[in-house]
Formats: sequence, C-alpha cells, structure tokens
Amino acid sequence: MIIKLAASLGATVVIASRDEDKCLAAAEEMNKEIQNVNINNQQDNKCIGKVVVGPSVSIRDEEQVNNLIEHVIEKYKALNFLVNNAGGQFVCSAEEMSSNGFNSVIQTNLVGTFHVCKAAYEYYMRDNGGSIVNITLGNRNGMPNMSHSGAARAGIENMSITLSQEWIESGVRINCVRPGIVFTESGFRNYGPAGDIFLDRILPSMPAGRFASPEEISSAVCWLLSDGASYVTGSVVSVDGGAAYHFLPLIDIENSCHLPVYGTLPTKAKL
Repeated sequence: MIIKLAASLGATVVIASRDEDKCLAAAEEMNKEIQNVNINNQQDNKCIGKVVVGPSVSIRDEEQVNNLIEHVIEKYKALNFLVNNAGGQFVCSAEEMSSNGFNSVIQTNLVGTFHVCKAAYEYYMRDNGGSIVNITLGNRNGMPNMSHSGAARAGIENMSITLSQEWIESGVRINCVRPGIVFTESGFRNYGPAGDIFLDRILPSMPAGRFASPEEISSAVCWLLSDGASYVTGSVVSVDGGAAYHFLPLIDIENSCHLPVYGTLPTKAKL
C-alpha cells in the first residue's frame, strides 16, 4: 500500500528483496493498479509514478546492500526516502530456541536494517537529506514465543532514535512505525496453526475490537516520509488500536505458577 500510494503521487519507487522474480511480479501488478487509479481520477499522466525493481539483495550482506543503493542513485539520481520493512521470524519459545535461530532473526531484522540505513546515508542522504521510516513490531508488553523478533525490533527503535540525533545536521529524519497485529491472508498463512491462535486468543483482547489493515500502516509511513512531518524525527508511532496498553494473552500462566508473596497479602488480592 505504501508503494502504490507513493507511486500514484508521482514517485519512482524501487523495491528489492532476495527474490527478484517476486518483485517483478509485484511491480507489474502495482503498476497496473496505479494506472487504473490515475485514469479513473483523470489525473495528468505526467504525474504518474512507477514501481521498479532493483537488484536482488540480502540485507544481511553489507556488500549487496551497498550495491543496491549505488544502483538506485546511479540510475535514478536520488534517494529521497527509504522504508525498511524487511524482516522475518518464527514462533518458538526461548527455551527451545537455538542460538543460530535467535541470531538469524537479529541479523535480518536489526543488522539488516542498520546496513540499509547506513548505506542510504553514506551514498546520498549525508549530502542531500532525506527521510527514513523503519517498521518494527508492537512489543511494548513483551512478545512471548518471539523473543528474537521482539529484541531485534526494540533494537531498531533505539538505533533509529540514536541515528536521528547523529544525522540531524544532514537534514535526515528517521522515525519508526510500530504496527500492532495486521491482518492479511498471506501473512497469517505464513504462521500456519499459530495464525489461528492469534485470531482465537488475541482478537478478543484488542481494545479496538479488530486487527489493523495494511492501509492503516501505510498511511502512517507516508505521513512520516512527507513534508507534513518535517518536525518529526526520532519518533516511534504506534499503529495498534491501543493494544500497547493492554495485556496480550499469548501464553497460559497456570495458577500454580504464581510468584510467592513477600509480606502479607489478603486472599481477595490473589487468584
């Protein structure tokens, strides 16, 4: 949604991932939709942007990231905006997680985001300014069975705040969007049976009574990229329907596991 909106407003949007074929298919589909939107709105075709595909890249590989950023600047002469939304995780309790599994998610989500931010700054934004938005994860209350992802996303938020101060003299703004649970059919399929647990267990606890739509996340990202947010940097914008202030019952805690009491506590104050 971010990509289509930006391109429909005249931007050239470069997308990249490890799978170039998937990016090509996605770009073709989005460009058709952009054309239809502009034709229906009778907009001047000169204002229509497009979605293009960059070289395949693993953001865990700093050299590949540098090559991608160099390609974008050489071909399109600018890199005004950057959105880091790559990531991945799997459902696993901390006690069952291997060090390799934990490190893999940290490398992709945290280190990969650092690689892309640093390359964008060094190759273009240090001299020209720009706006960066890093997408993280609603984990204010912790994230049972996703300690790897929660740690990585918390690291991205702190890193973004730090970079927003280090790079402000270059006119670079850096912010984060912290989504709650966003519902897409493909996203929930990736989690298999765990997706059903999210629906059955977490949905009733949502203060908003629902999950987020992709459009609601993309709207926040586009605002942070825009001139309308020119006084916003180092911020973390939660788009979660109030879930950050509500406990999410991701795991069962049996009564027998309660913490022992120090001092006195009446029966009515305990389960």
